[in-house]
Amino acid sequence: TLGRVLFYDRQLSRNKTISCGSCHQQSHGFSDPNRFSRGLNGGLTPRHSMGIANSRFYPNGRFFWDERAATLEEQVLQPIQNTVEMDMTLSEVVARVSSTPAYVKLFTNAFGTSSVTSDRISKAMAQFIRSIVSYLTKFDSAFDANGQPHFQQTLTAQEFLGMRLFQPVPGLPNISRGCDRCHIATSQISTQARNIGLDLNTPGEGRFKSPALRNIAVRGPYMHDGRFGTLMDVVNFYNNGVQNNPNLDPLLRDQNGQPRRLNLTQPEKDALVAFLSTLTDNALNADPRFADPFSNLGHVRPRP
Repeated sequence: TLGRVLFYDRQLSRNKTISCGSCHQQSHGFSDPNRFSRGLNGGLTPRHSMGIANSRFYPNGRFFWDERAATLEEQVLQPIQNTVEMDMTLSEVVARVSSTPAYVKLFTNAFGTSSVTSDRISKAMAQFIRSIVSYLTKFDSAFDANGQPHFQQTLTAQEFLGMRLFQPVPGLPNISRGCDRCHIATSQISTQARNIGLDLNTPGEGRFKSPALRNIAVRGPYMHDGRFGTLMDVVNFYNNGVQNNPNLDPLLRDQNGQPRRLNLTQPEKDALVAFLSTLTDNALNADPRFADPFSNLGHVRPRP
């Protein structure tokens, strides 16, 4: 509860107009439908707001597109201090939260005392984000009580074709294009930041983290800079647009060392998009346990 309230509390920003939930919107898979998010004074973030559902499953535990935060506890404090986003110091946030009577009980329930520290704020918010887990998708419904999948009985023919293009299916001829080599397991989460050849040349190594694919269909636009407006744009990029960047990840090179091409037909591209749409968790996107608690107080705080 404490982490949820802090996540949506706009008084954590200097002019009390921006919260974490302003840029990570529940109905959009905890991302932002805009290419770049607008901060407290109208400034824009330099990167697209990453979806944060299933963050707890990311193997190396690092955060931000460039993985500059070693932990989720470290990550949640940075937007608060960013001059474009919320423009507060940690001491100012602690003072403001400490002076809010409602937080006395929340901090006592969470930590045993009402003492407010930046460490406690980061731990509470990080735990709230870790609790945002997607498991009620159409894809998930294919698994029975014993964990056995029944994909052909659950998915449409088009969705099932898209799944076969995404990953091998035991017992059937392998037509997979290897998407699951980066987006692994049933949570479809990446294992590390990679250079995926978005541009021929990029500063540094050009490596970026990929968020979990759950709710990907409602999280557009896509990539760290929001350059692709639709999932079809993304599929088209992987189909024939990967650039031969010097730091291109080996998984995106073919046996001759050239950028991989998926060579999908249009029906196959449509099928892949259809499969990705089966990863949408509409229950999570409307779950009141993760909704803005201030919207139920009879005085919804105005959007900036």
